[in-house]
Amino acid sequence: MTDCYEPIETASIDELRSLQLERLQTTLRHAYDNVAHYRAAFDAAGVSPDVDTLDDLARFPFLTKAHLRDNYPFGMFAVPREDVVRIHASSGTTGQPTVVGYTQADVDLWSTVVARSLYAAGARKGDILHNAYGYGLFTGGLGAHYGAEMLGMSVVPVSGGQTEKQVTLINDFKPRVITVTPSYCLNLIDEMERQGIDPRSTSLEIGVFGAEPWTNEMRVEIESRLDIDAVDIYGLSEVIGPGVAQECVETKDGPTVWEDHFYPEIVDPETGEVMPDGSEGELVFTSLTKEAFPVIRYRTRDLTRLLPGTARTMRRIEKITGRSDDMLIIRGVNVFPSQVEAEVLKVEGLSPHYVLQLTEDGNMKGLTVKVEVSETAPDTDRASAASRLRHHIKENVGITADIEVVDVGAVPRSQGKAQRVT
Repeated sequence: MTDCYEPIETASIDELRSLQLERLQTTLRHAYDNVAHYRAAFDAAGVSPDVDTLDDLARFPFLTKAHLRDNYPFGMFAVPREDVVRIHASSGTTGQPTVVGYTQADVDLWSTVVARSLYAAGARKGDILHNAYGYGLFTGGLGAHYGAEMLGMSVVPVSGGQTEKQVTLINDFKPRVITVTPSYCLNLIDEMERQGIDPRSTSLEIGVFGAEPWTNEMRVEIESRLDIDAVDIYGLSEVIGPGVAQECVETKDGPTVWEDHFYPEIVDPETGEVMPDGSEGELVFTSLTKEAFPVIRYRTRDLTRLLPGTARTMRRIEKITGRSDDMLIIRGVNVFPSQVEAEVLKVEGLSPHYVLQLTEDGNMKGLTVKVEVSETAPDTDRASAASRLRHHIKENVGITADIEVVDVGAVPRSQGKAQRVT
């Protein structure tokens, strides 16, 4: 029997669907009665919050980031502002920030799903957690922190940055688990090697990685260099933060969605039509248990598939390696940064530190891949490595890219989420 944090993780499908319907009915009524946006949107679509089946959800209108910005700052709250104990917000770098609120019950729920996620990743009570997710308005740091404490872990709240100090603390405190973005983990590994420390010799056994898309090739790179199990945690602030879904360490086959709290759908990104499980499309979430900030059919822009459960009853999502709004169109070809990353990691002598530079010549967009030579192979024939990468990208992505192989350190390092496109 699967070792789980909570019994619902291995409940029968019938039990799970019954619980989902009961919670969906409560959530739709709560949203309609207490949020002006939902009341107007439901009425305009001619739908009632009183539903009979889970399939009825497909008739309801979508929620988008534009709706959240239109209701900035507190217009989407479904409880009095005085009952909100925590407020998080997006950076707002691409427009008005999106603001999310939590009641105490929401914070407790969030802590529970993150504790469940860390348990599924292999963490246990008493483990030391090195938490290198950013703290503040970004949900990553505090989300991981509260969940780890609920699980009974000893949390080291390092946040991002101060890379040399982080390596020192890993050496001295000997954590078993690290929570961090995959791009910043690579920085930590590089720093260990610069200090003459074999990354494989550290106490770390489990890495819980999220906040940015990353490929299975990146997983192999991190696992081999750090000698850990690298698993994927998925979430987004609008839905709750980290802890919406978690990859189980025993299978590593894509994050399991905690469906008792977050109901997933896959829709056609163009038409919005609900697609059957197994089809690739855009991930949409409806929260089932949130009080302050319920979301009904929120369009995440993340592209994936819904797959049957394996380690848990609940469905999995295929590892997310792209977003519809991250997609680049290069000479008519749809390209995601993660596709290029996968090809970079195939070429011996190149490092995983890269950036994509978009260029324009009239109406035509071009792409330059700026990638560092490997620190462990500084004498690599750069022209040959560039030629191999150009060939891989042409064959597997379908575009001709310019390749620039640069010195170690020439690509800016992230202190959190990597900025892959300039």
